[in-house]
Amino acid sequence: MLTDTHTHLYSDAFASDRPKMMQRAFDAGIKRFFIPAIDSGYTEAMYALEKEYPDRVFLMMGLHPTSVKENFKEELAHVEEQFKKRNFYAVGEIGIDLYWDTSTLEFQKQAFKWQIQLAKKYKLPIVIHCRDAFDEIFEVLETEKSDDLFGIFHCFTGTYEQAVKAISYNMKLGIGGVVTFKNGKIDKFLNEIPLKHIVLETDSPYLAPAPFRGKRNESSYLAFVCKKLSEIYGVSEEEIAQITTQNSKAVFKI
Repeated sequence: MLTDTHTHLYSDAFASDRPKMMQRAFDAGIKRFFIPAIDSGYTEAMYALEKEYPDRVFLMMGLHPTSVKENFKEELAHVEEQFKKRNFYAVGEIGIDLYWDTSTLEFQKQAFKWQIQLAKKYKLPIVIHCRDAFDEIFEVLETEKSDDLFGIFHCFTGTYEQAVKAISYNMKLGIGGVVTFKNGKIDKFLNEIPLKHIVLETDSPYLAPAPFRGKRNESSYLAFVCKKLSEIYGVSEEEIAQITTQNSKAVFKI
């Protein structure tokens, strides 16, 4: 059994064939799907997906850093409102993204910190989005570090040193399609990171693994990530699946 710890299955990219796409994932042995939030515009689509697949789909709630704009406090109020209404499995995806927009850095830091504190309040993991922002992310984590701060560094693409630092904040590393890229780099040192710190993800519909790079990603392609990790660690795909799913259970408590 495999667990996709990060997949945007509610995306419009799947509007034309979602049931078939889900069936392909089931057939590939993926049984659990953890769904990150982006902003209030996607909340209803997430709830509809959960209703369709109640035993398979597990929702997070949060404000994605690229959706942190002038109105970010309204968006955070929406996040808080959802937490008052029902349970979620994580606060995510949250963090800092300086690839698309550096002008909102201070807003992004405020939103990130606020959501970390929300996660602590509800005793939940955080799921971190980091793009061109390792130093800024670590700076915030340093101010918030504690035994009750834990979660996943989603789509980890940093260096070995950054991996070790992320793990020091009680984070698992979310490994996806990038590990199969010829220039992905993380495959060069990943076997130095014990498997107990690794979870698998697709981030579909983004970042499809080889041989589908550049095309729409989907959860069934998690099998290619698992296969690559099997080669990197020199253990069977079954062992990768078993350990990484166990790791996901330790994070999400389900």
